[in-house]
Amino acid sequence: MTSATAAGVGKTPDRPRTRKSVTGTRRTVAALFLLPALVLLGALVVYPIGYSLIRSFLDQPGDSFAGFDNYKALFTDDGIRTALKNNIIWVVFAPTVSTALGLVFAVLTERVRWGTAFKLVVFMPMAISMLAAGIIFRLVYDQDPDKGVANAVWVGVHDTFARSSAFPKAHPGRQSPLKPEQGGFITAAPVHTGVPVTLPLVGVAPDQMPKSAKRAVPAKPEPGRITGTTWQDFTRGKGVGKLGAVDPSEQGYAGMRIEAVKDGKVVASTKAAADGTFTLPASADGARLRLPASNFREPYNGVDWLGPALVTPAVIGAYVWMWAGFAMVLIAAGLAGVPRELLEAARVDGANEWQVFRRVTVPLLAPVLAVVTVTLMINVLKVFDLVFIIPPGSSQDDANVLALELYRKGFSEDQPGIASAIAVFLLLLVIPVMLFNIRRLRREVRR
Repeated sequence: MTSATAAGVGKTPDRPRTRKSVTGTRRTVAALFLLPALVLLGALVVYPIGYSLIRSFLDQPGDSFAGFDNYKALFTDDGIRTALKNNIIWVVFAPTVSTALGLVFAVLTERVRWGTAFKLVVFMPMAISMLAAGIIFRLVYDQDPDKGVANAVWVGVHDTFARSSAFPKAHPGRQSPLKPEQGGFITAAPVHTGVPVTLPLVGVAPDQMPKSAKRAVPAKPEPGRITGTTWQDFTRGKGVGKLGAVDPSEQGYAGMRIEAVKDGKVVASTKAAADGTFTLPASADGARLRLPASNFREPYNGVDWLGPALVTPAVIGAYVWMWAGFAMVLIAAGLAGVPRELLEAARVDGANEWQVFRRVTVPLLAPVLAVVTVTLMINVLKVFDLVFIIPPGSSQDDANVLALELYRKGFSEDQPGIASAIAVFLLLLVIPVMLFNIRRLRREVRR
């Protein structure tokens, strides 16, 4: 036996030392400080989840076991199926559009001097509550162009290229020489040169007449030409004015289009002057005069943003307005960590800005883009406020989502079993996305 071995005989083996906290805090003290948070977590998170899971297997009164009947309703109830379909649309488009806009904003703001101010403006909607944003966009999407900003812009663009008529309600009165044809009106008999033509109409309120309209005057005959007057054949007051004749207080239909039609073809056309008078060349002799449908086109009132067809995209637009700033800030933080040497090397190698963006910037930002997208996916699965506030009652069913349907089943329709099943189903949808996000974050920490 060696001396070293002999020296070791009878010694007690060393015990592993307990690792001390970095701050020197004992585990017992740490546990006591964490206890209130754990109690609140259990009371506000764990208990509701457990209760909802149990309640989802009970019947509506909660007295007996119902098996999977409540879960079967998720795929048989029309309202829930519509909500599920809309949730899929939300998950696909809302995070994608928000992240794409955030990426574009983050890249572009690096190249402008006032980038910080722009980021502040884009991020500002995050300071607004979902309820307030819903009220704002309910007004933005109002059908009336005088109230809704979206339709005011849309109507302005539309009217720039296709102006609406000033006489949408005009129509022939009693004893009129005009008769209806293809949305407009046409004279019953042909017209001839040298004989003035009268085209009286009614149906336009005096305050709705064009500002350019002047007092109507009877047309004078001209040899070799067709002359006439089209005017508002109405004078206020009983027994005042003569039917079919131009009276002193009556106004001409300024800008009214008149066409001369022979054998179904337009041989001449003109527009009425401010006093309603018009003149056509000799080629119109023997033709019939037509007031085309374009004279009576109804004013364009824009798009029904909150109608059944567009209500879900409209609400998603409000969501993107709020959360694009969130995506921009996170992506901008990731962009600040991108090595500039790589970008400059790509430019030196001959890559243009689009190639640098697509093949260098985006791949380097892929981890950040994934985190932002997944975070927004979790958020949209629980969206409720905007869908509850923005759509009117007539189209709320078409904009329905699972969180709103949960509220309806639980509080409006008194079906807590189905509401609990929806809650558990939402939890099951969120958990995989959360796990993916957590794994992604851990990978980034290890790097």
